[in-house]
Amino acid sequence: MKLFECQACGQPLYFENTGCESCGRRLGYLADLADLSALEEAPEGWRALAAPDRRWRFCANAEHGVCNWLVAADGAEPYCRACRHNRTIPDLAAPQNRELWRLLESAKHRLIYTVVALGLPLIARSEDPAAGLAFDFLADPPVPGPPRVMTGHDNGLITINLAEADDAERARARAAMGEPYRTLLGHMRHETGHYYWDRLVATDPAALEAFRALFGDERRDYDAALAAHYNQGPPPDWRDRFVSTYASCHPWEDFAETWAHYLHIVDTLETARAFGLRVRPRIAAGAELATRVDFDPHQGVGVERLVEAWLPLTFAVNSLNRSMGQPDLYPFVLSPTAIAKLGFVDRVVHGTAGRASAVAAAAPAE
Repeated sequence: MKLFECQACGQPLYFENTGCESCGRRLGYLADLADLSALEEAPEGWRALAAPDRRWRFCANAEHGVCNWLVAADGAEPYCRACRHNRTIPDLAAPQNRELWRLLESAKHRLIYTVVALGLPLIARSEDPAAGLAFDFLADPPVPGPPRVMTGHDNGLITINLAEADDAERARARAAMGEPYRTLLGHMRHETGHYYWDRLVATDPAALEAFRALFGDERRDYDAALAAHYNQGPPPDWRDRFVSTYASCHPWEDFAETWAHYLHIVDTLETARAFGLRVRPRIAAGAELATRVDFDPHQGVGVERLVEAWLPLTFAVNSLNRSMGQPDLYPFVLSPTAIAKLGFVDRVVHGTAGRASAVAAAAPAE
């Protein structure tokens, strides 16, 4: 995530801010410019200081306090680039649901920010029922027991259980599943991994061939693989081949988990770059753990450069977290195989997975 500042007074801003704490101006996010702008009221809409030649209005979901994005004042679309992907929102008659929905939207808007920054194809299900992306934010039935809402992906429809936005419920689920990490943003990133596998890997024969060589054959019985994972646990050597235990259950989940980690890395490195972070440990082996994040991680710099910056950064931030008595920010170890899978995701994102596979296939044997 980049850093934002008020165009009127220079106050640093967070992505989710709706008002400047210094000058009091209202704020709105301009997705096409990737900028959070201070606003001025105008007769025909809002005037954004970051784009003063046009007039803007807020996304229709701003009235619920869950969105701060802007749309063109003269446009017909009531929802912003993030909210137009909603198919179902929680029942707002339940008082607690509005705040839980706000938390879900905060994570989803951060997801959409990264998807747009990477230049990935993004179309709403309302525009393309066959290939569009949509979200259902659903609550479990009021009476305990089945059927419960299952978080997951089905042909472009991502369902998130509203309970995931409740910190206590999410912590209980994380402990029950033995997970080192469980967040709303992590769920969003994982489930979009399934969506983009369908759009960018399954539709490209060369990319699909390369995927199967690295991740395995996705034609394995998914339900049987999932049942085996929950009954038997991950293989003993999972750390050598996967980014997480869940990634080991099936090639689809392996890709989705790796995709999520790729987005974790890209977004966090952009934040580190925005803050001008540099890591130079004062120990004998400090040179091996030194890095300066001085590049745009969205621009296809290659997985090697991403990982070279990521590993020292996470060592430093994990150490800071431990100093505060907090869990590691990134409680994972990236094996060479996991890094190779991240490299495949990087090539998928930047449109070179199939071409790279084709070149490798055409190369003469040594």
